[in-house]
Amino acid sequence: MSWPPLRIVIADDQALVRTGFGMILAADGIEVTAEAADGAEAVAAVRRTRPDVVLMDIRMPLMDGIEATRRILGGEGPHATRVIILTTYDLDHYVYAALTAGASGFLLKDVTPEHLVAAVRLVQSGDALLAPTITRRLIERFATQEESEPATLHRDLSGLTPRELEVLRLLATGLSNAELADRLFLSPTTVKTHIGRILSKLDLRDRVQAVVLAYESGLISPGGRGEGA
Repeated sequence: MSWPPLRIVIADDQALVRTGFGMILAADGIEVTAEAADGAEAVAAVRRTRPDVVLMDIRMPLMDGIEATRRILGGEGPHATRVIILTTYDLDHYVYAALTAGASGFLLKDVTPEHLVAAVRLVQSGDALLAPTITRRLIERFATQEESEPATLHRDLSGLTPRELEVLRLLATGLSNAELADRLFLSPTTVKTHIGRILSKLDLRDRVQAVVLAYESGLISPGGRGEGA
């Protein structure tokens, strides 16, 4: 299969991690445009090289990965650089904050080479790295613990049709596209179209952000089925 050119920045304060990931990606024809040892370097590298994807460590000196993600994605359109968070623990508290900052998913640092390459290409294609069920597990654990004020930028869901609201609500419960199609008696293509319209109307990058929004807007509550469910 022929893949489109892919350019990436690797941000991690451990040189060994940067080198190892860089070698894996380069072996698959993915260009590493820059490496960064802290968040500030990552922001500068992205502005300088305009990569498709950033592999972003959470814990880095000077500026952490969450703030760097926020600065990289702030004010950019839905087709701009995408960020994958690197973490040591699959339920790190900071992962939730990174997702709300606009990241398209996360990877554990002990990821296999094959999974690393597949994940980067998946995110570049415009999809979300996390399976909805994993996203829901993260949000259910941390959403009620979040101390900061909830995001309000996209809290107005009035632009969605009743069917789109239904799709969004079910999406946030962890259903895949195939499961959504079965539940709603729709074709997978129609479900994909509904999800695309939801993302467009709410100016969201991917389904991960849609799931986050469903919880933050109150459409669905952690551990619950949401309004009207």
